[in-house]
Amino acid sequence: MIGSTLLAVTLVPVLCSLLVRGPFHAEDKNVVMRLLLWIYEPTLDWALNHRKTVLSTAGLILASALIIAFGLPRPAVKAIRDAGYPQLADTVSGFGREFMPPLNEGSLLYMPVMLPKTGFKEIQRVMAWQDSVIAATPEVASVAGKLGRFETATDPAPTEMLETTIMLKPEYIPDGRFRVKRNPAWRAGMTTAKLKAELSEKMQLVPGYVPALLQPIENRILMLYTGIRAQLGVKIYGDNLDAIQRKAFEVEKLIKGVAGATGVSPSRVQGKPYLNIAVDREAMARFGLNAKDVLDAVEIAIGGKNVSTTIEGRQRFPIQIRVARSEREDIDHLGAILIAAKPGMRGGEESNNQYVPLGMVAKITREIGANEIASENGRLRSYVQANVQDRDLGGFVQEVEQKLKTIHWDGMTYKLTGEYENQRRFVQTMQVVFPIVLLVIFVLLYLVYHSALEAAHVMFAVPFALSGGVLLQKLLGYNFNGAVWVGYIALFGTAVQTGVVMVVYLEESVKARMAEKGTAFSSADLLQAVKDGARLRLRPKVMTVATIVASLLPIMWSHRQGAEVMQPLATPVIGGMLSSLLHILIVTPVIFFWLRHRELRKAGLLR
Repeated sequence: MIGSTLLAVTLVPVLCSLLVRGPFHAEDKNVVMRLLLWIYEPTLDWALNHRKTVLSTAGLILASALIIAFGLPRPAVKAIRDAGYPQLADTVSGFGREFMPPLNEGSLLYMPVMLPKTGFKEIQRVMAWQDSVIAATPEVASVAGKLGRFETATDPAPTEMLETTIMLKPEYIPDGRFRVKRNPAWRAGMTTAKLKAELSEKMQLVPGYVPALLQPIENRILMLYTGIRAQLGVKIYGDNLDAIQRKAFEVEKLIKGVAGATGVSPSRVQGKPYLNIAVDREAMARFGLNAKDVLDAVEIAIGGKNVSTTIEGRQRFPIQIRVARSEREDIDHLGAILIAAKPGMRGGEESNNQYVPLGMVAKITREIGANEIASENGRLRSYVQANVQDRDLGGFVQEVEQKLKTIHWDGMTYKLTGEYENQRRFVQTMQVVFPIVLLVIFVLLYLVYHSALEAAHVMFAVPFALSGGVLLQKLLGYNFNGAVWVGYIALFGTAVQTGVVMVVYLEESVKARMAEKGTAFSSADLLQAVKDGARLRLRPKVMTVATIVASLLPIMWSHRQGAEVMQPLATPVIGGMLSSLLHILIVTPVIFFWLRHRELRKAGLLR
């Protein structure tokens, strides 16, 4: 805007003097302008003669737009819905809230979690099955599954957490140099949201399997700044693992009852099978052993120990000793592992056999214990995660918060985290930025007109521009998010700018008429001056709106990456410019005439 302003007052006049040549024609000689004037002049005459009707209608449109945007109170919406008007209830429930519209990455990341005690072979079988099922979907290009983790502290994933990257075929493909067409591989009516729902339904066949479908970049960002691989997480803090696990299951049931919840899963802090070997100190003493001797033998037999390295050319391979898997999986066989006793200490008798079975000096049991022990702020932590489908994230989180307050927490505490935190921070920022923007616009207008009333008159362009943006936003089904609000801020500046120009035209026309009539200036002269000034403003205003709308329409037709963000940004600008066109050309002259008539009558300048 700064650059365009500088060019408008420096380069444009020079170019006009060089390039603009005659002959010049009056507006009524142009076919398009004749058509526009044929529509506009009688409309403006009617509006100026029915000022109360015009202002009342404008106020009604503005009030309706505000109700559509921000909604009626929940009890009122519920009463309308219960009365048998569900569509009207949806219309007056207000827009949903989210941080930013989801960016289509062209791929999905599928991260289900199985029960902690699931065997490794079963996990491999399930992963192979799910990869084959997903790959059979027509819209899927390739599938790559991963289980386990890398040898790094930054990837603490257990083996029961699968990670499958799903590459999708492009939904739109080039059709010539400038056009695109829908990929025939995508079924008719299929969208990414429907594809997620279809895959989630197929994956429900695995017991204890909680599907979680996000996009790779989105998932990684969520995990980096929240530690939760979902859009919403409820962190539960307590001092007992069993208690916070039970509470996590309770919160899971609660969230599943909220409309729009999908992929709801609690963290499994309990349920991991353990092999517990408790040494018997009295038995060890009879053989001259200590706990280290016994546990070292257990470590070597079960965990394995590298004893040497073999060198083959430039390659080195560790040599490890370890009991065979078939022996390790049977408790009786584990009890038969031999441990070297001290010489002469075999049950207090001299013996050449100086080895003691492990079962004689330790108790071997299988137990269920902690799957993970996570702490935060000095307390044990569990969590429940969930994604949102077919509704806005802000409204979903608000409903979850209300339901969480109904639970008795028994000394435990909870905290909500996830993507919605960005949305709330953005709302807090906009609550400061938005009023400041409007205040700056008002101050600049006051400095120009030296009148708060005139500044407020021009500022009326802002809410009326808002009404058109709201109606188009409702029609296209976008929620309130960062992109939409940036579009509204850009719209308000343009709307005020065109309003200022209209008022300037009207002022010049009134001054010229007063200079011509002098003391004979009457109410009819004021009315005619307003008509003449508004008529002169018709072509610049139509050209401004047409230019802005034409420049943004290609965004609304685009299917490229990033269009999901740009379309909500362009929507309020397009809708708002159309409504501001009507406001500036119809409502602004009516308000101007009313203010000037009142002012001149008080000053005694009207006959």
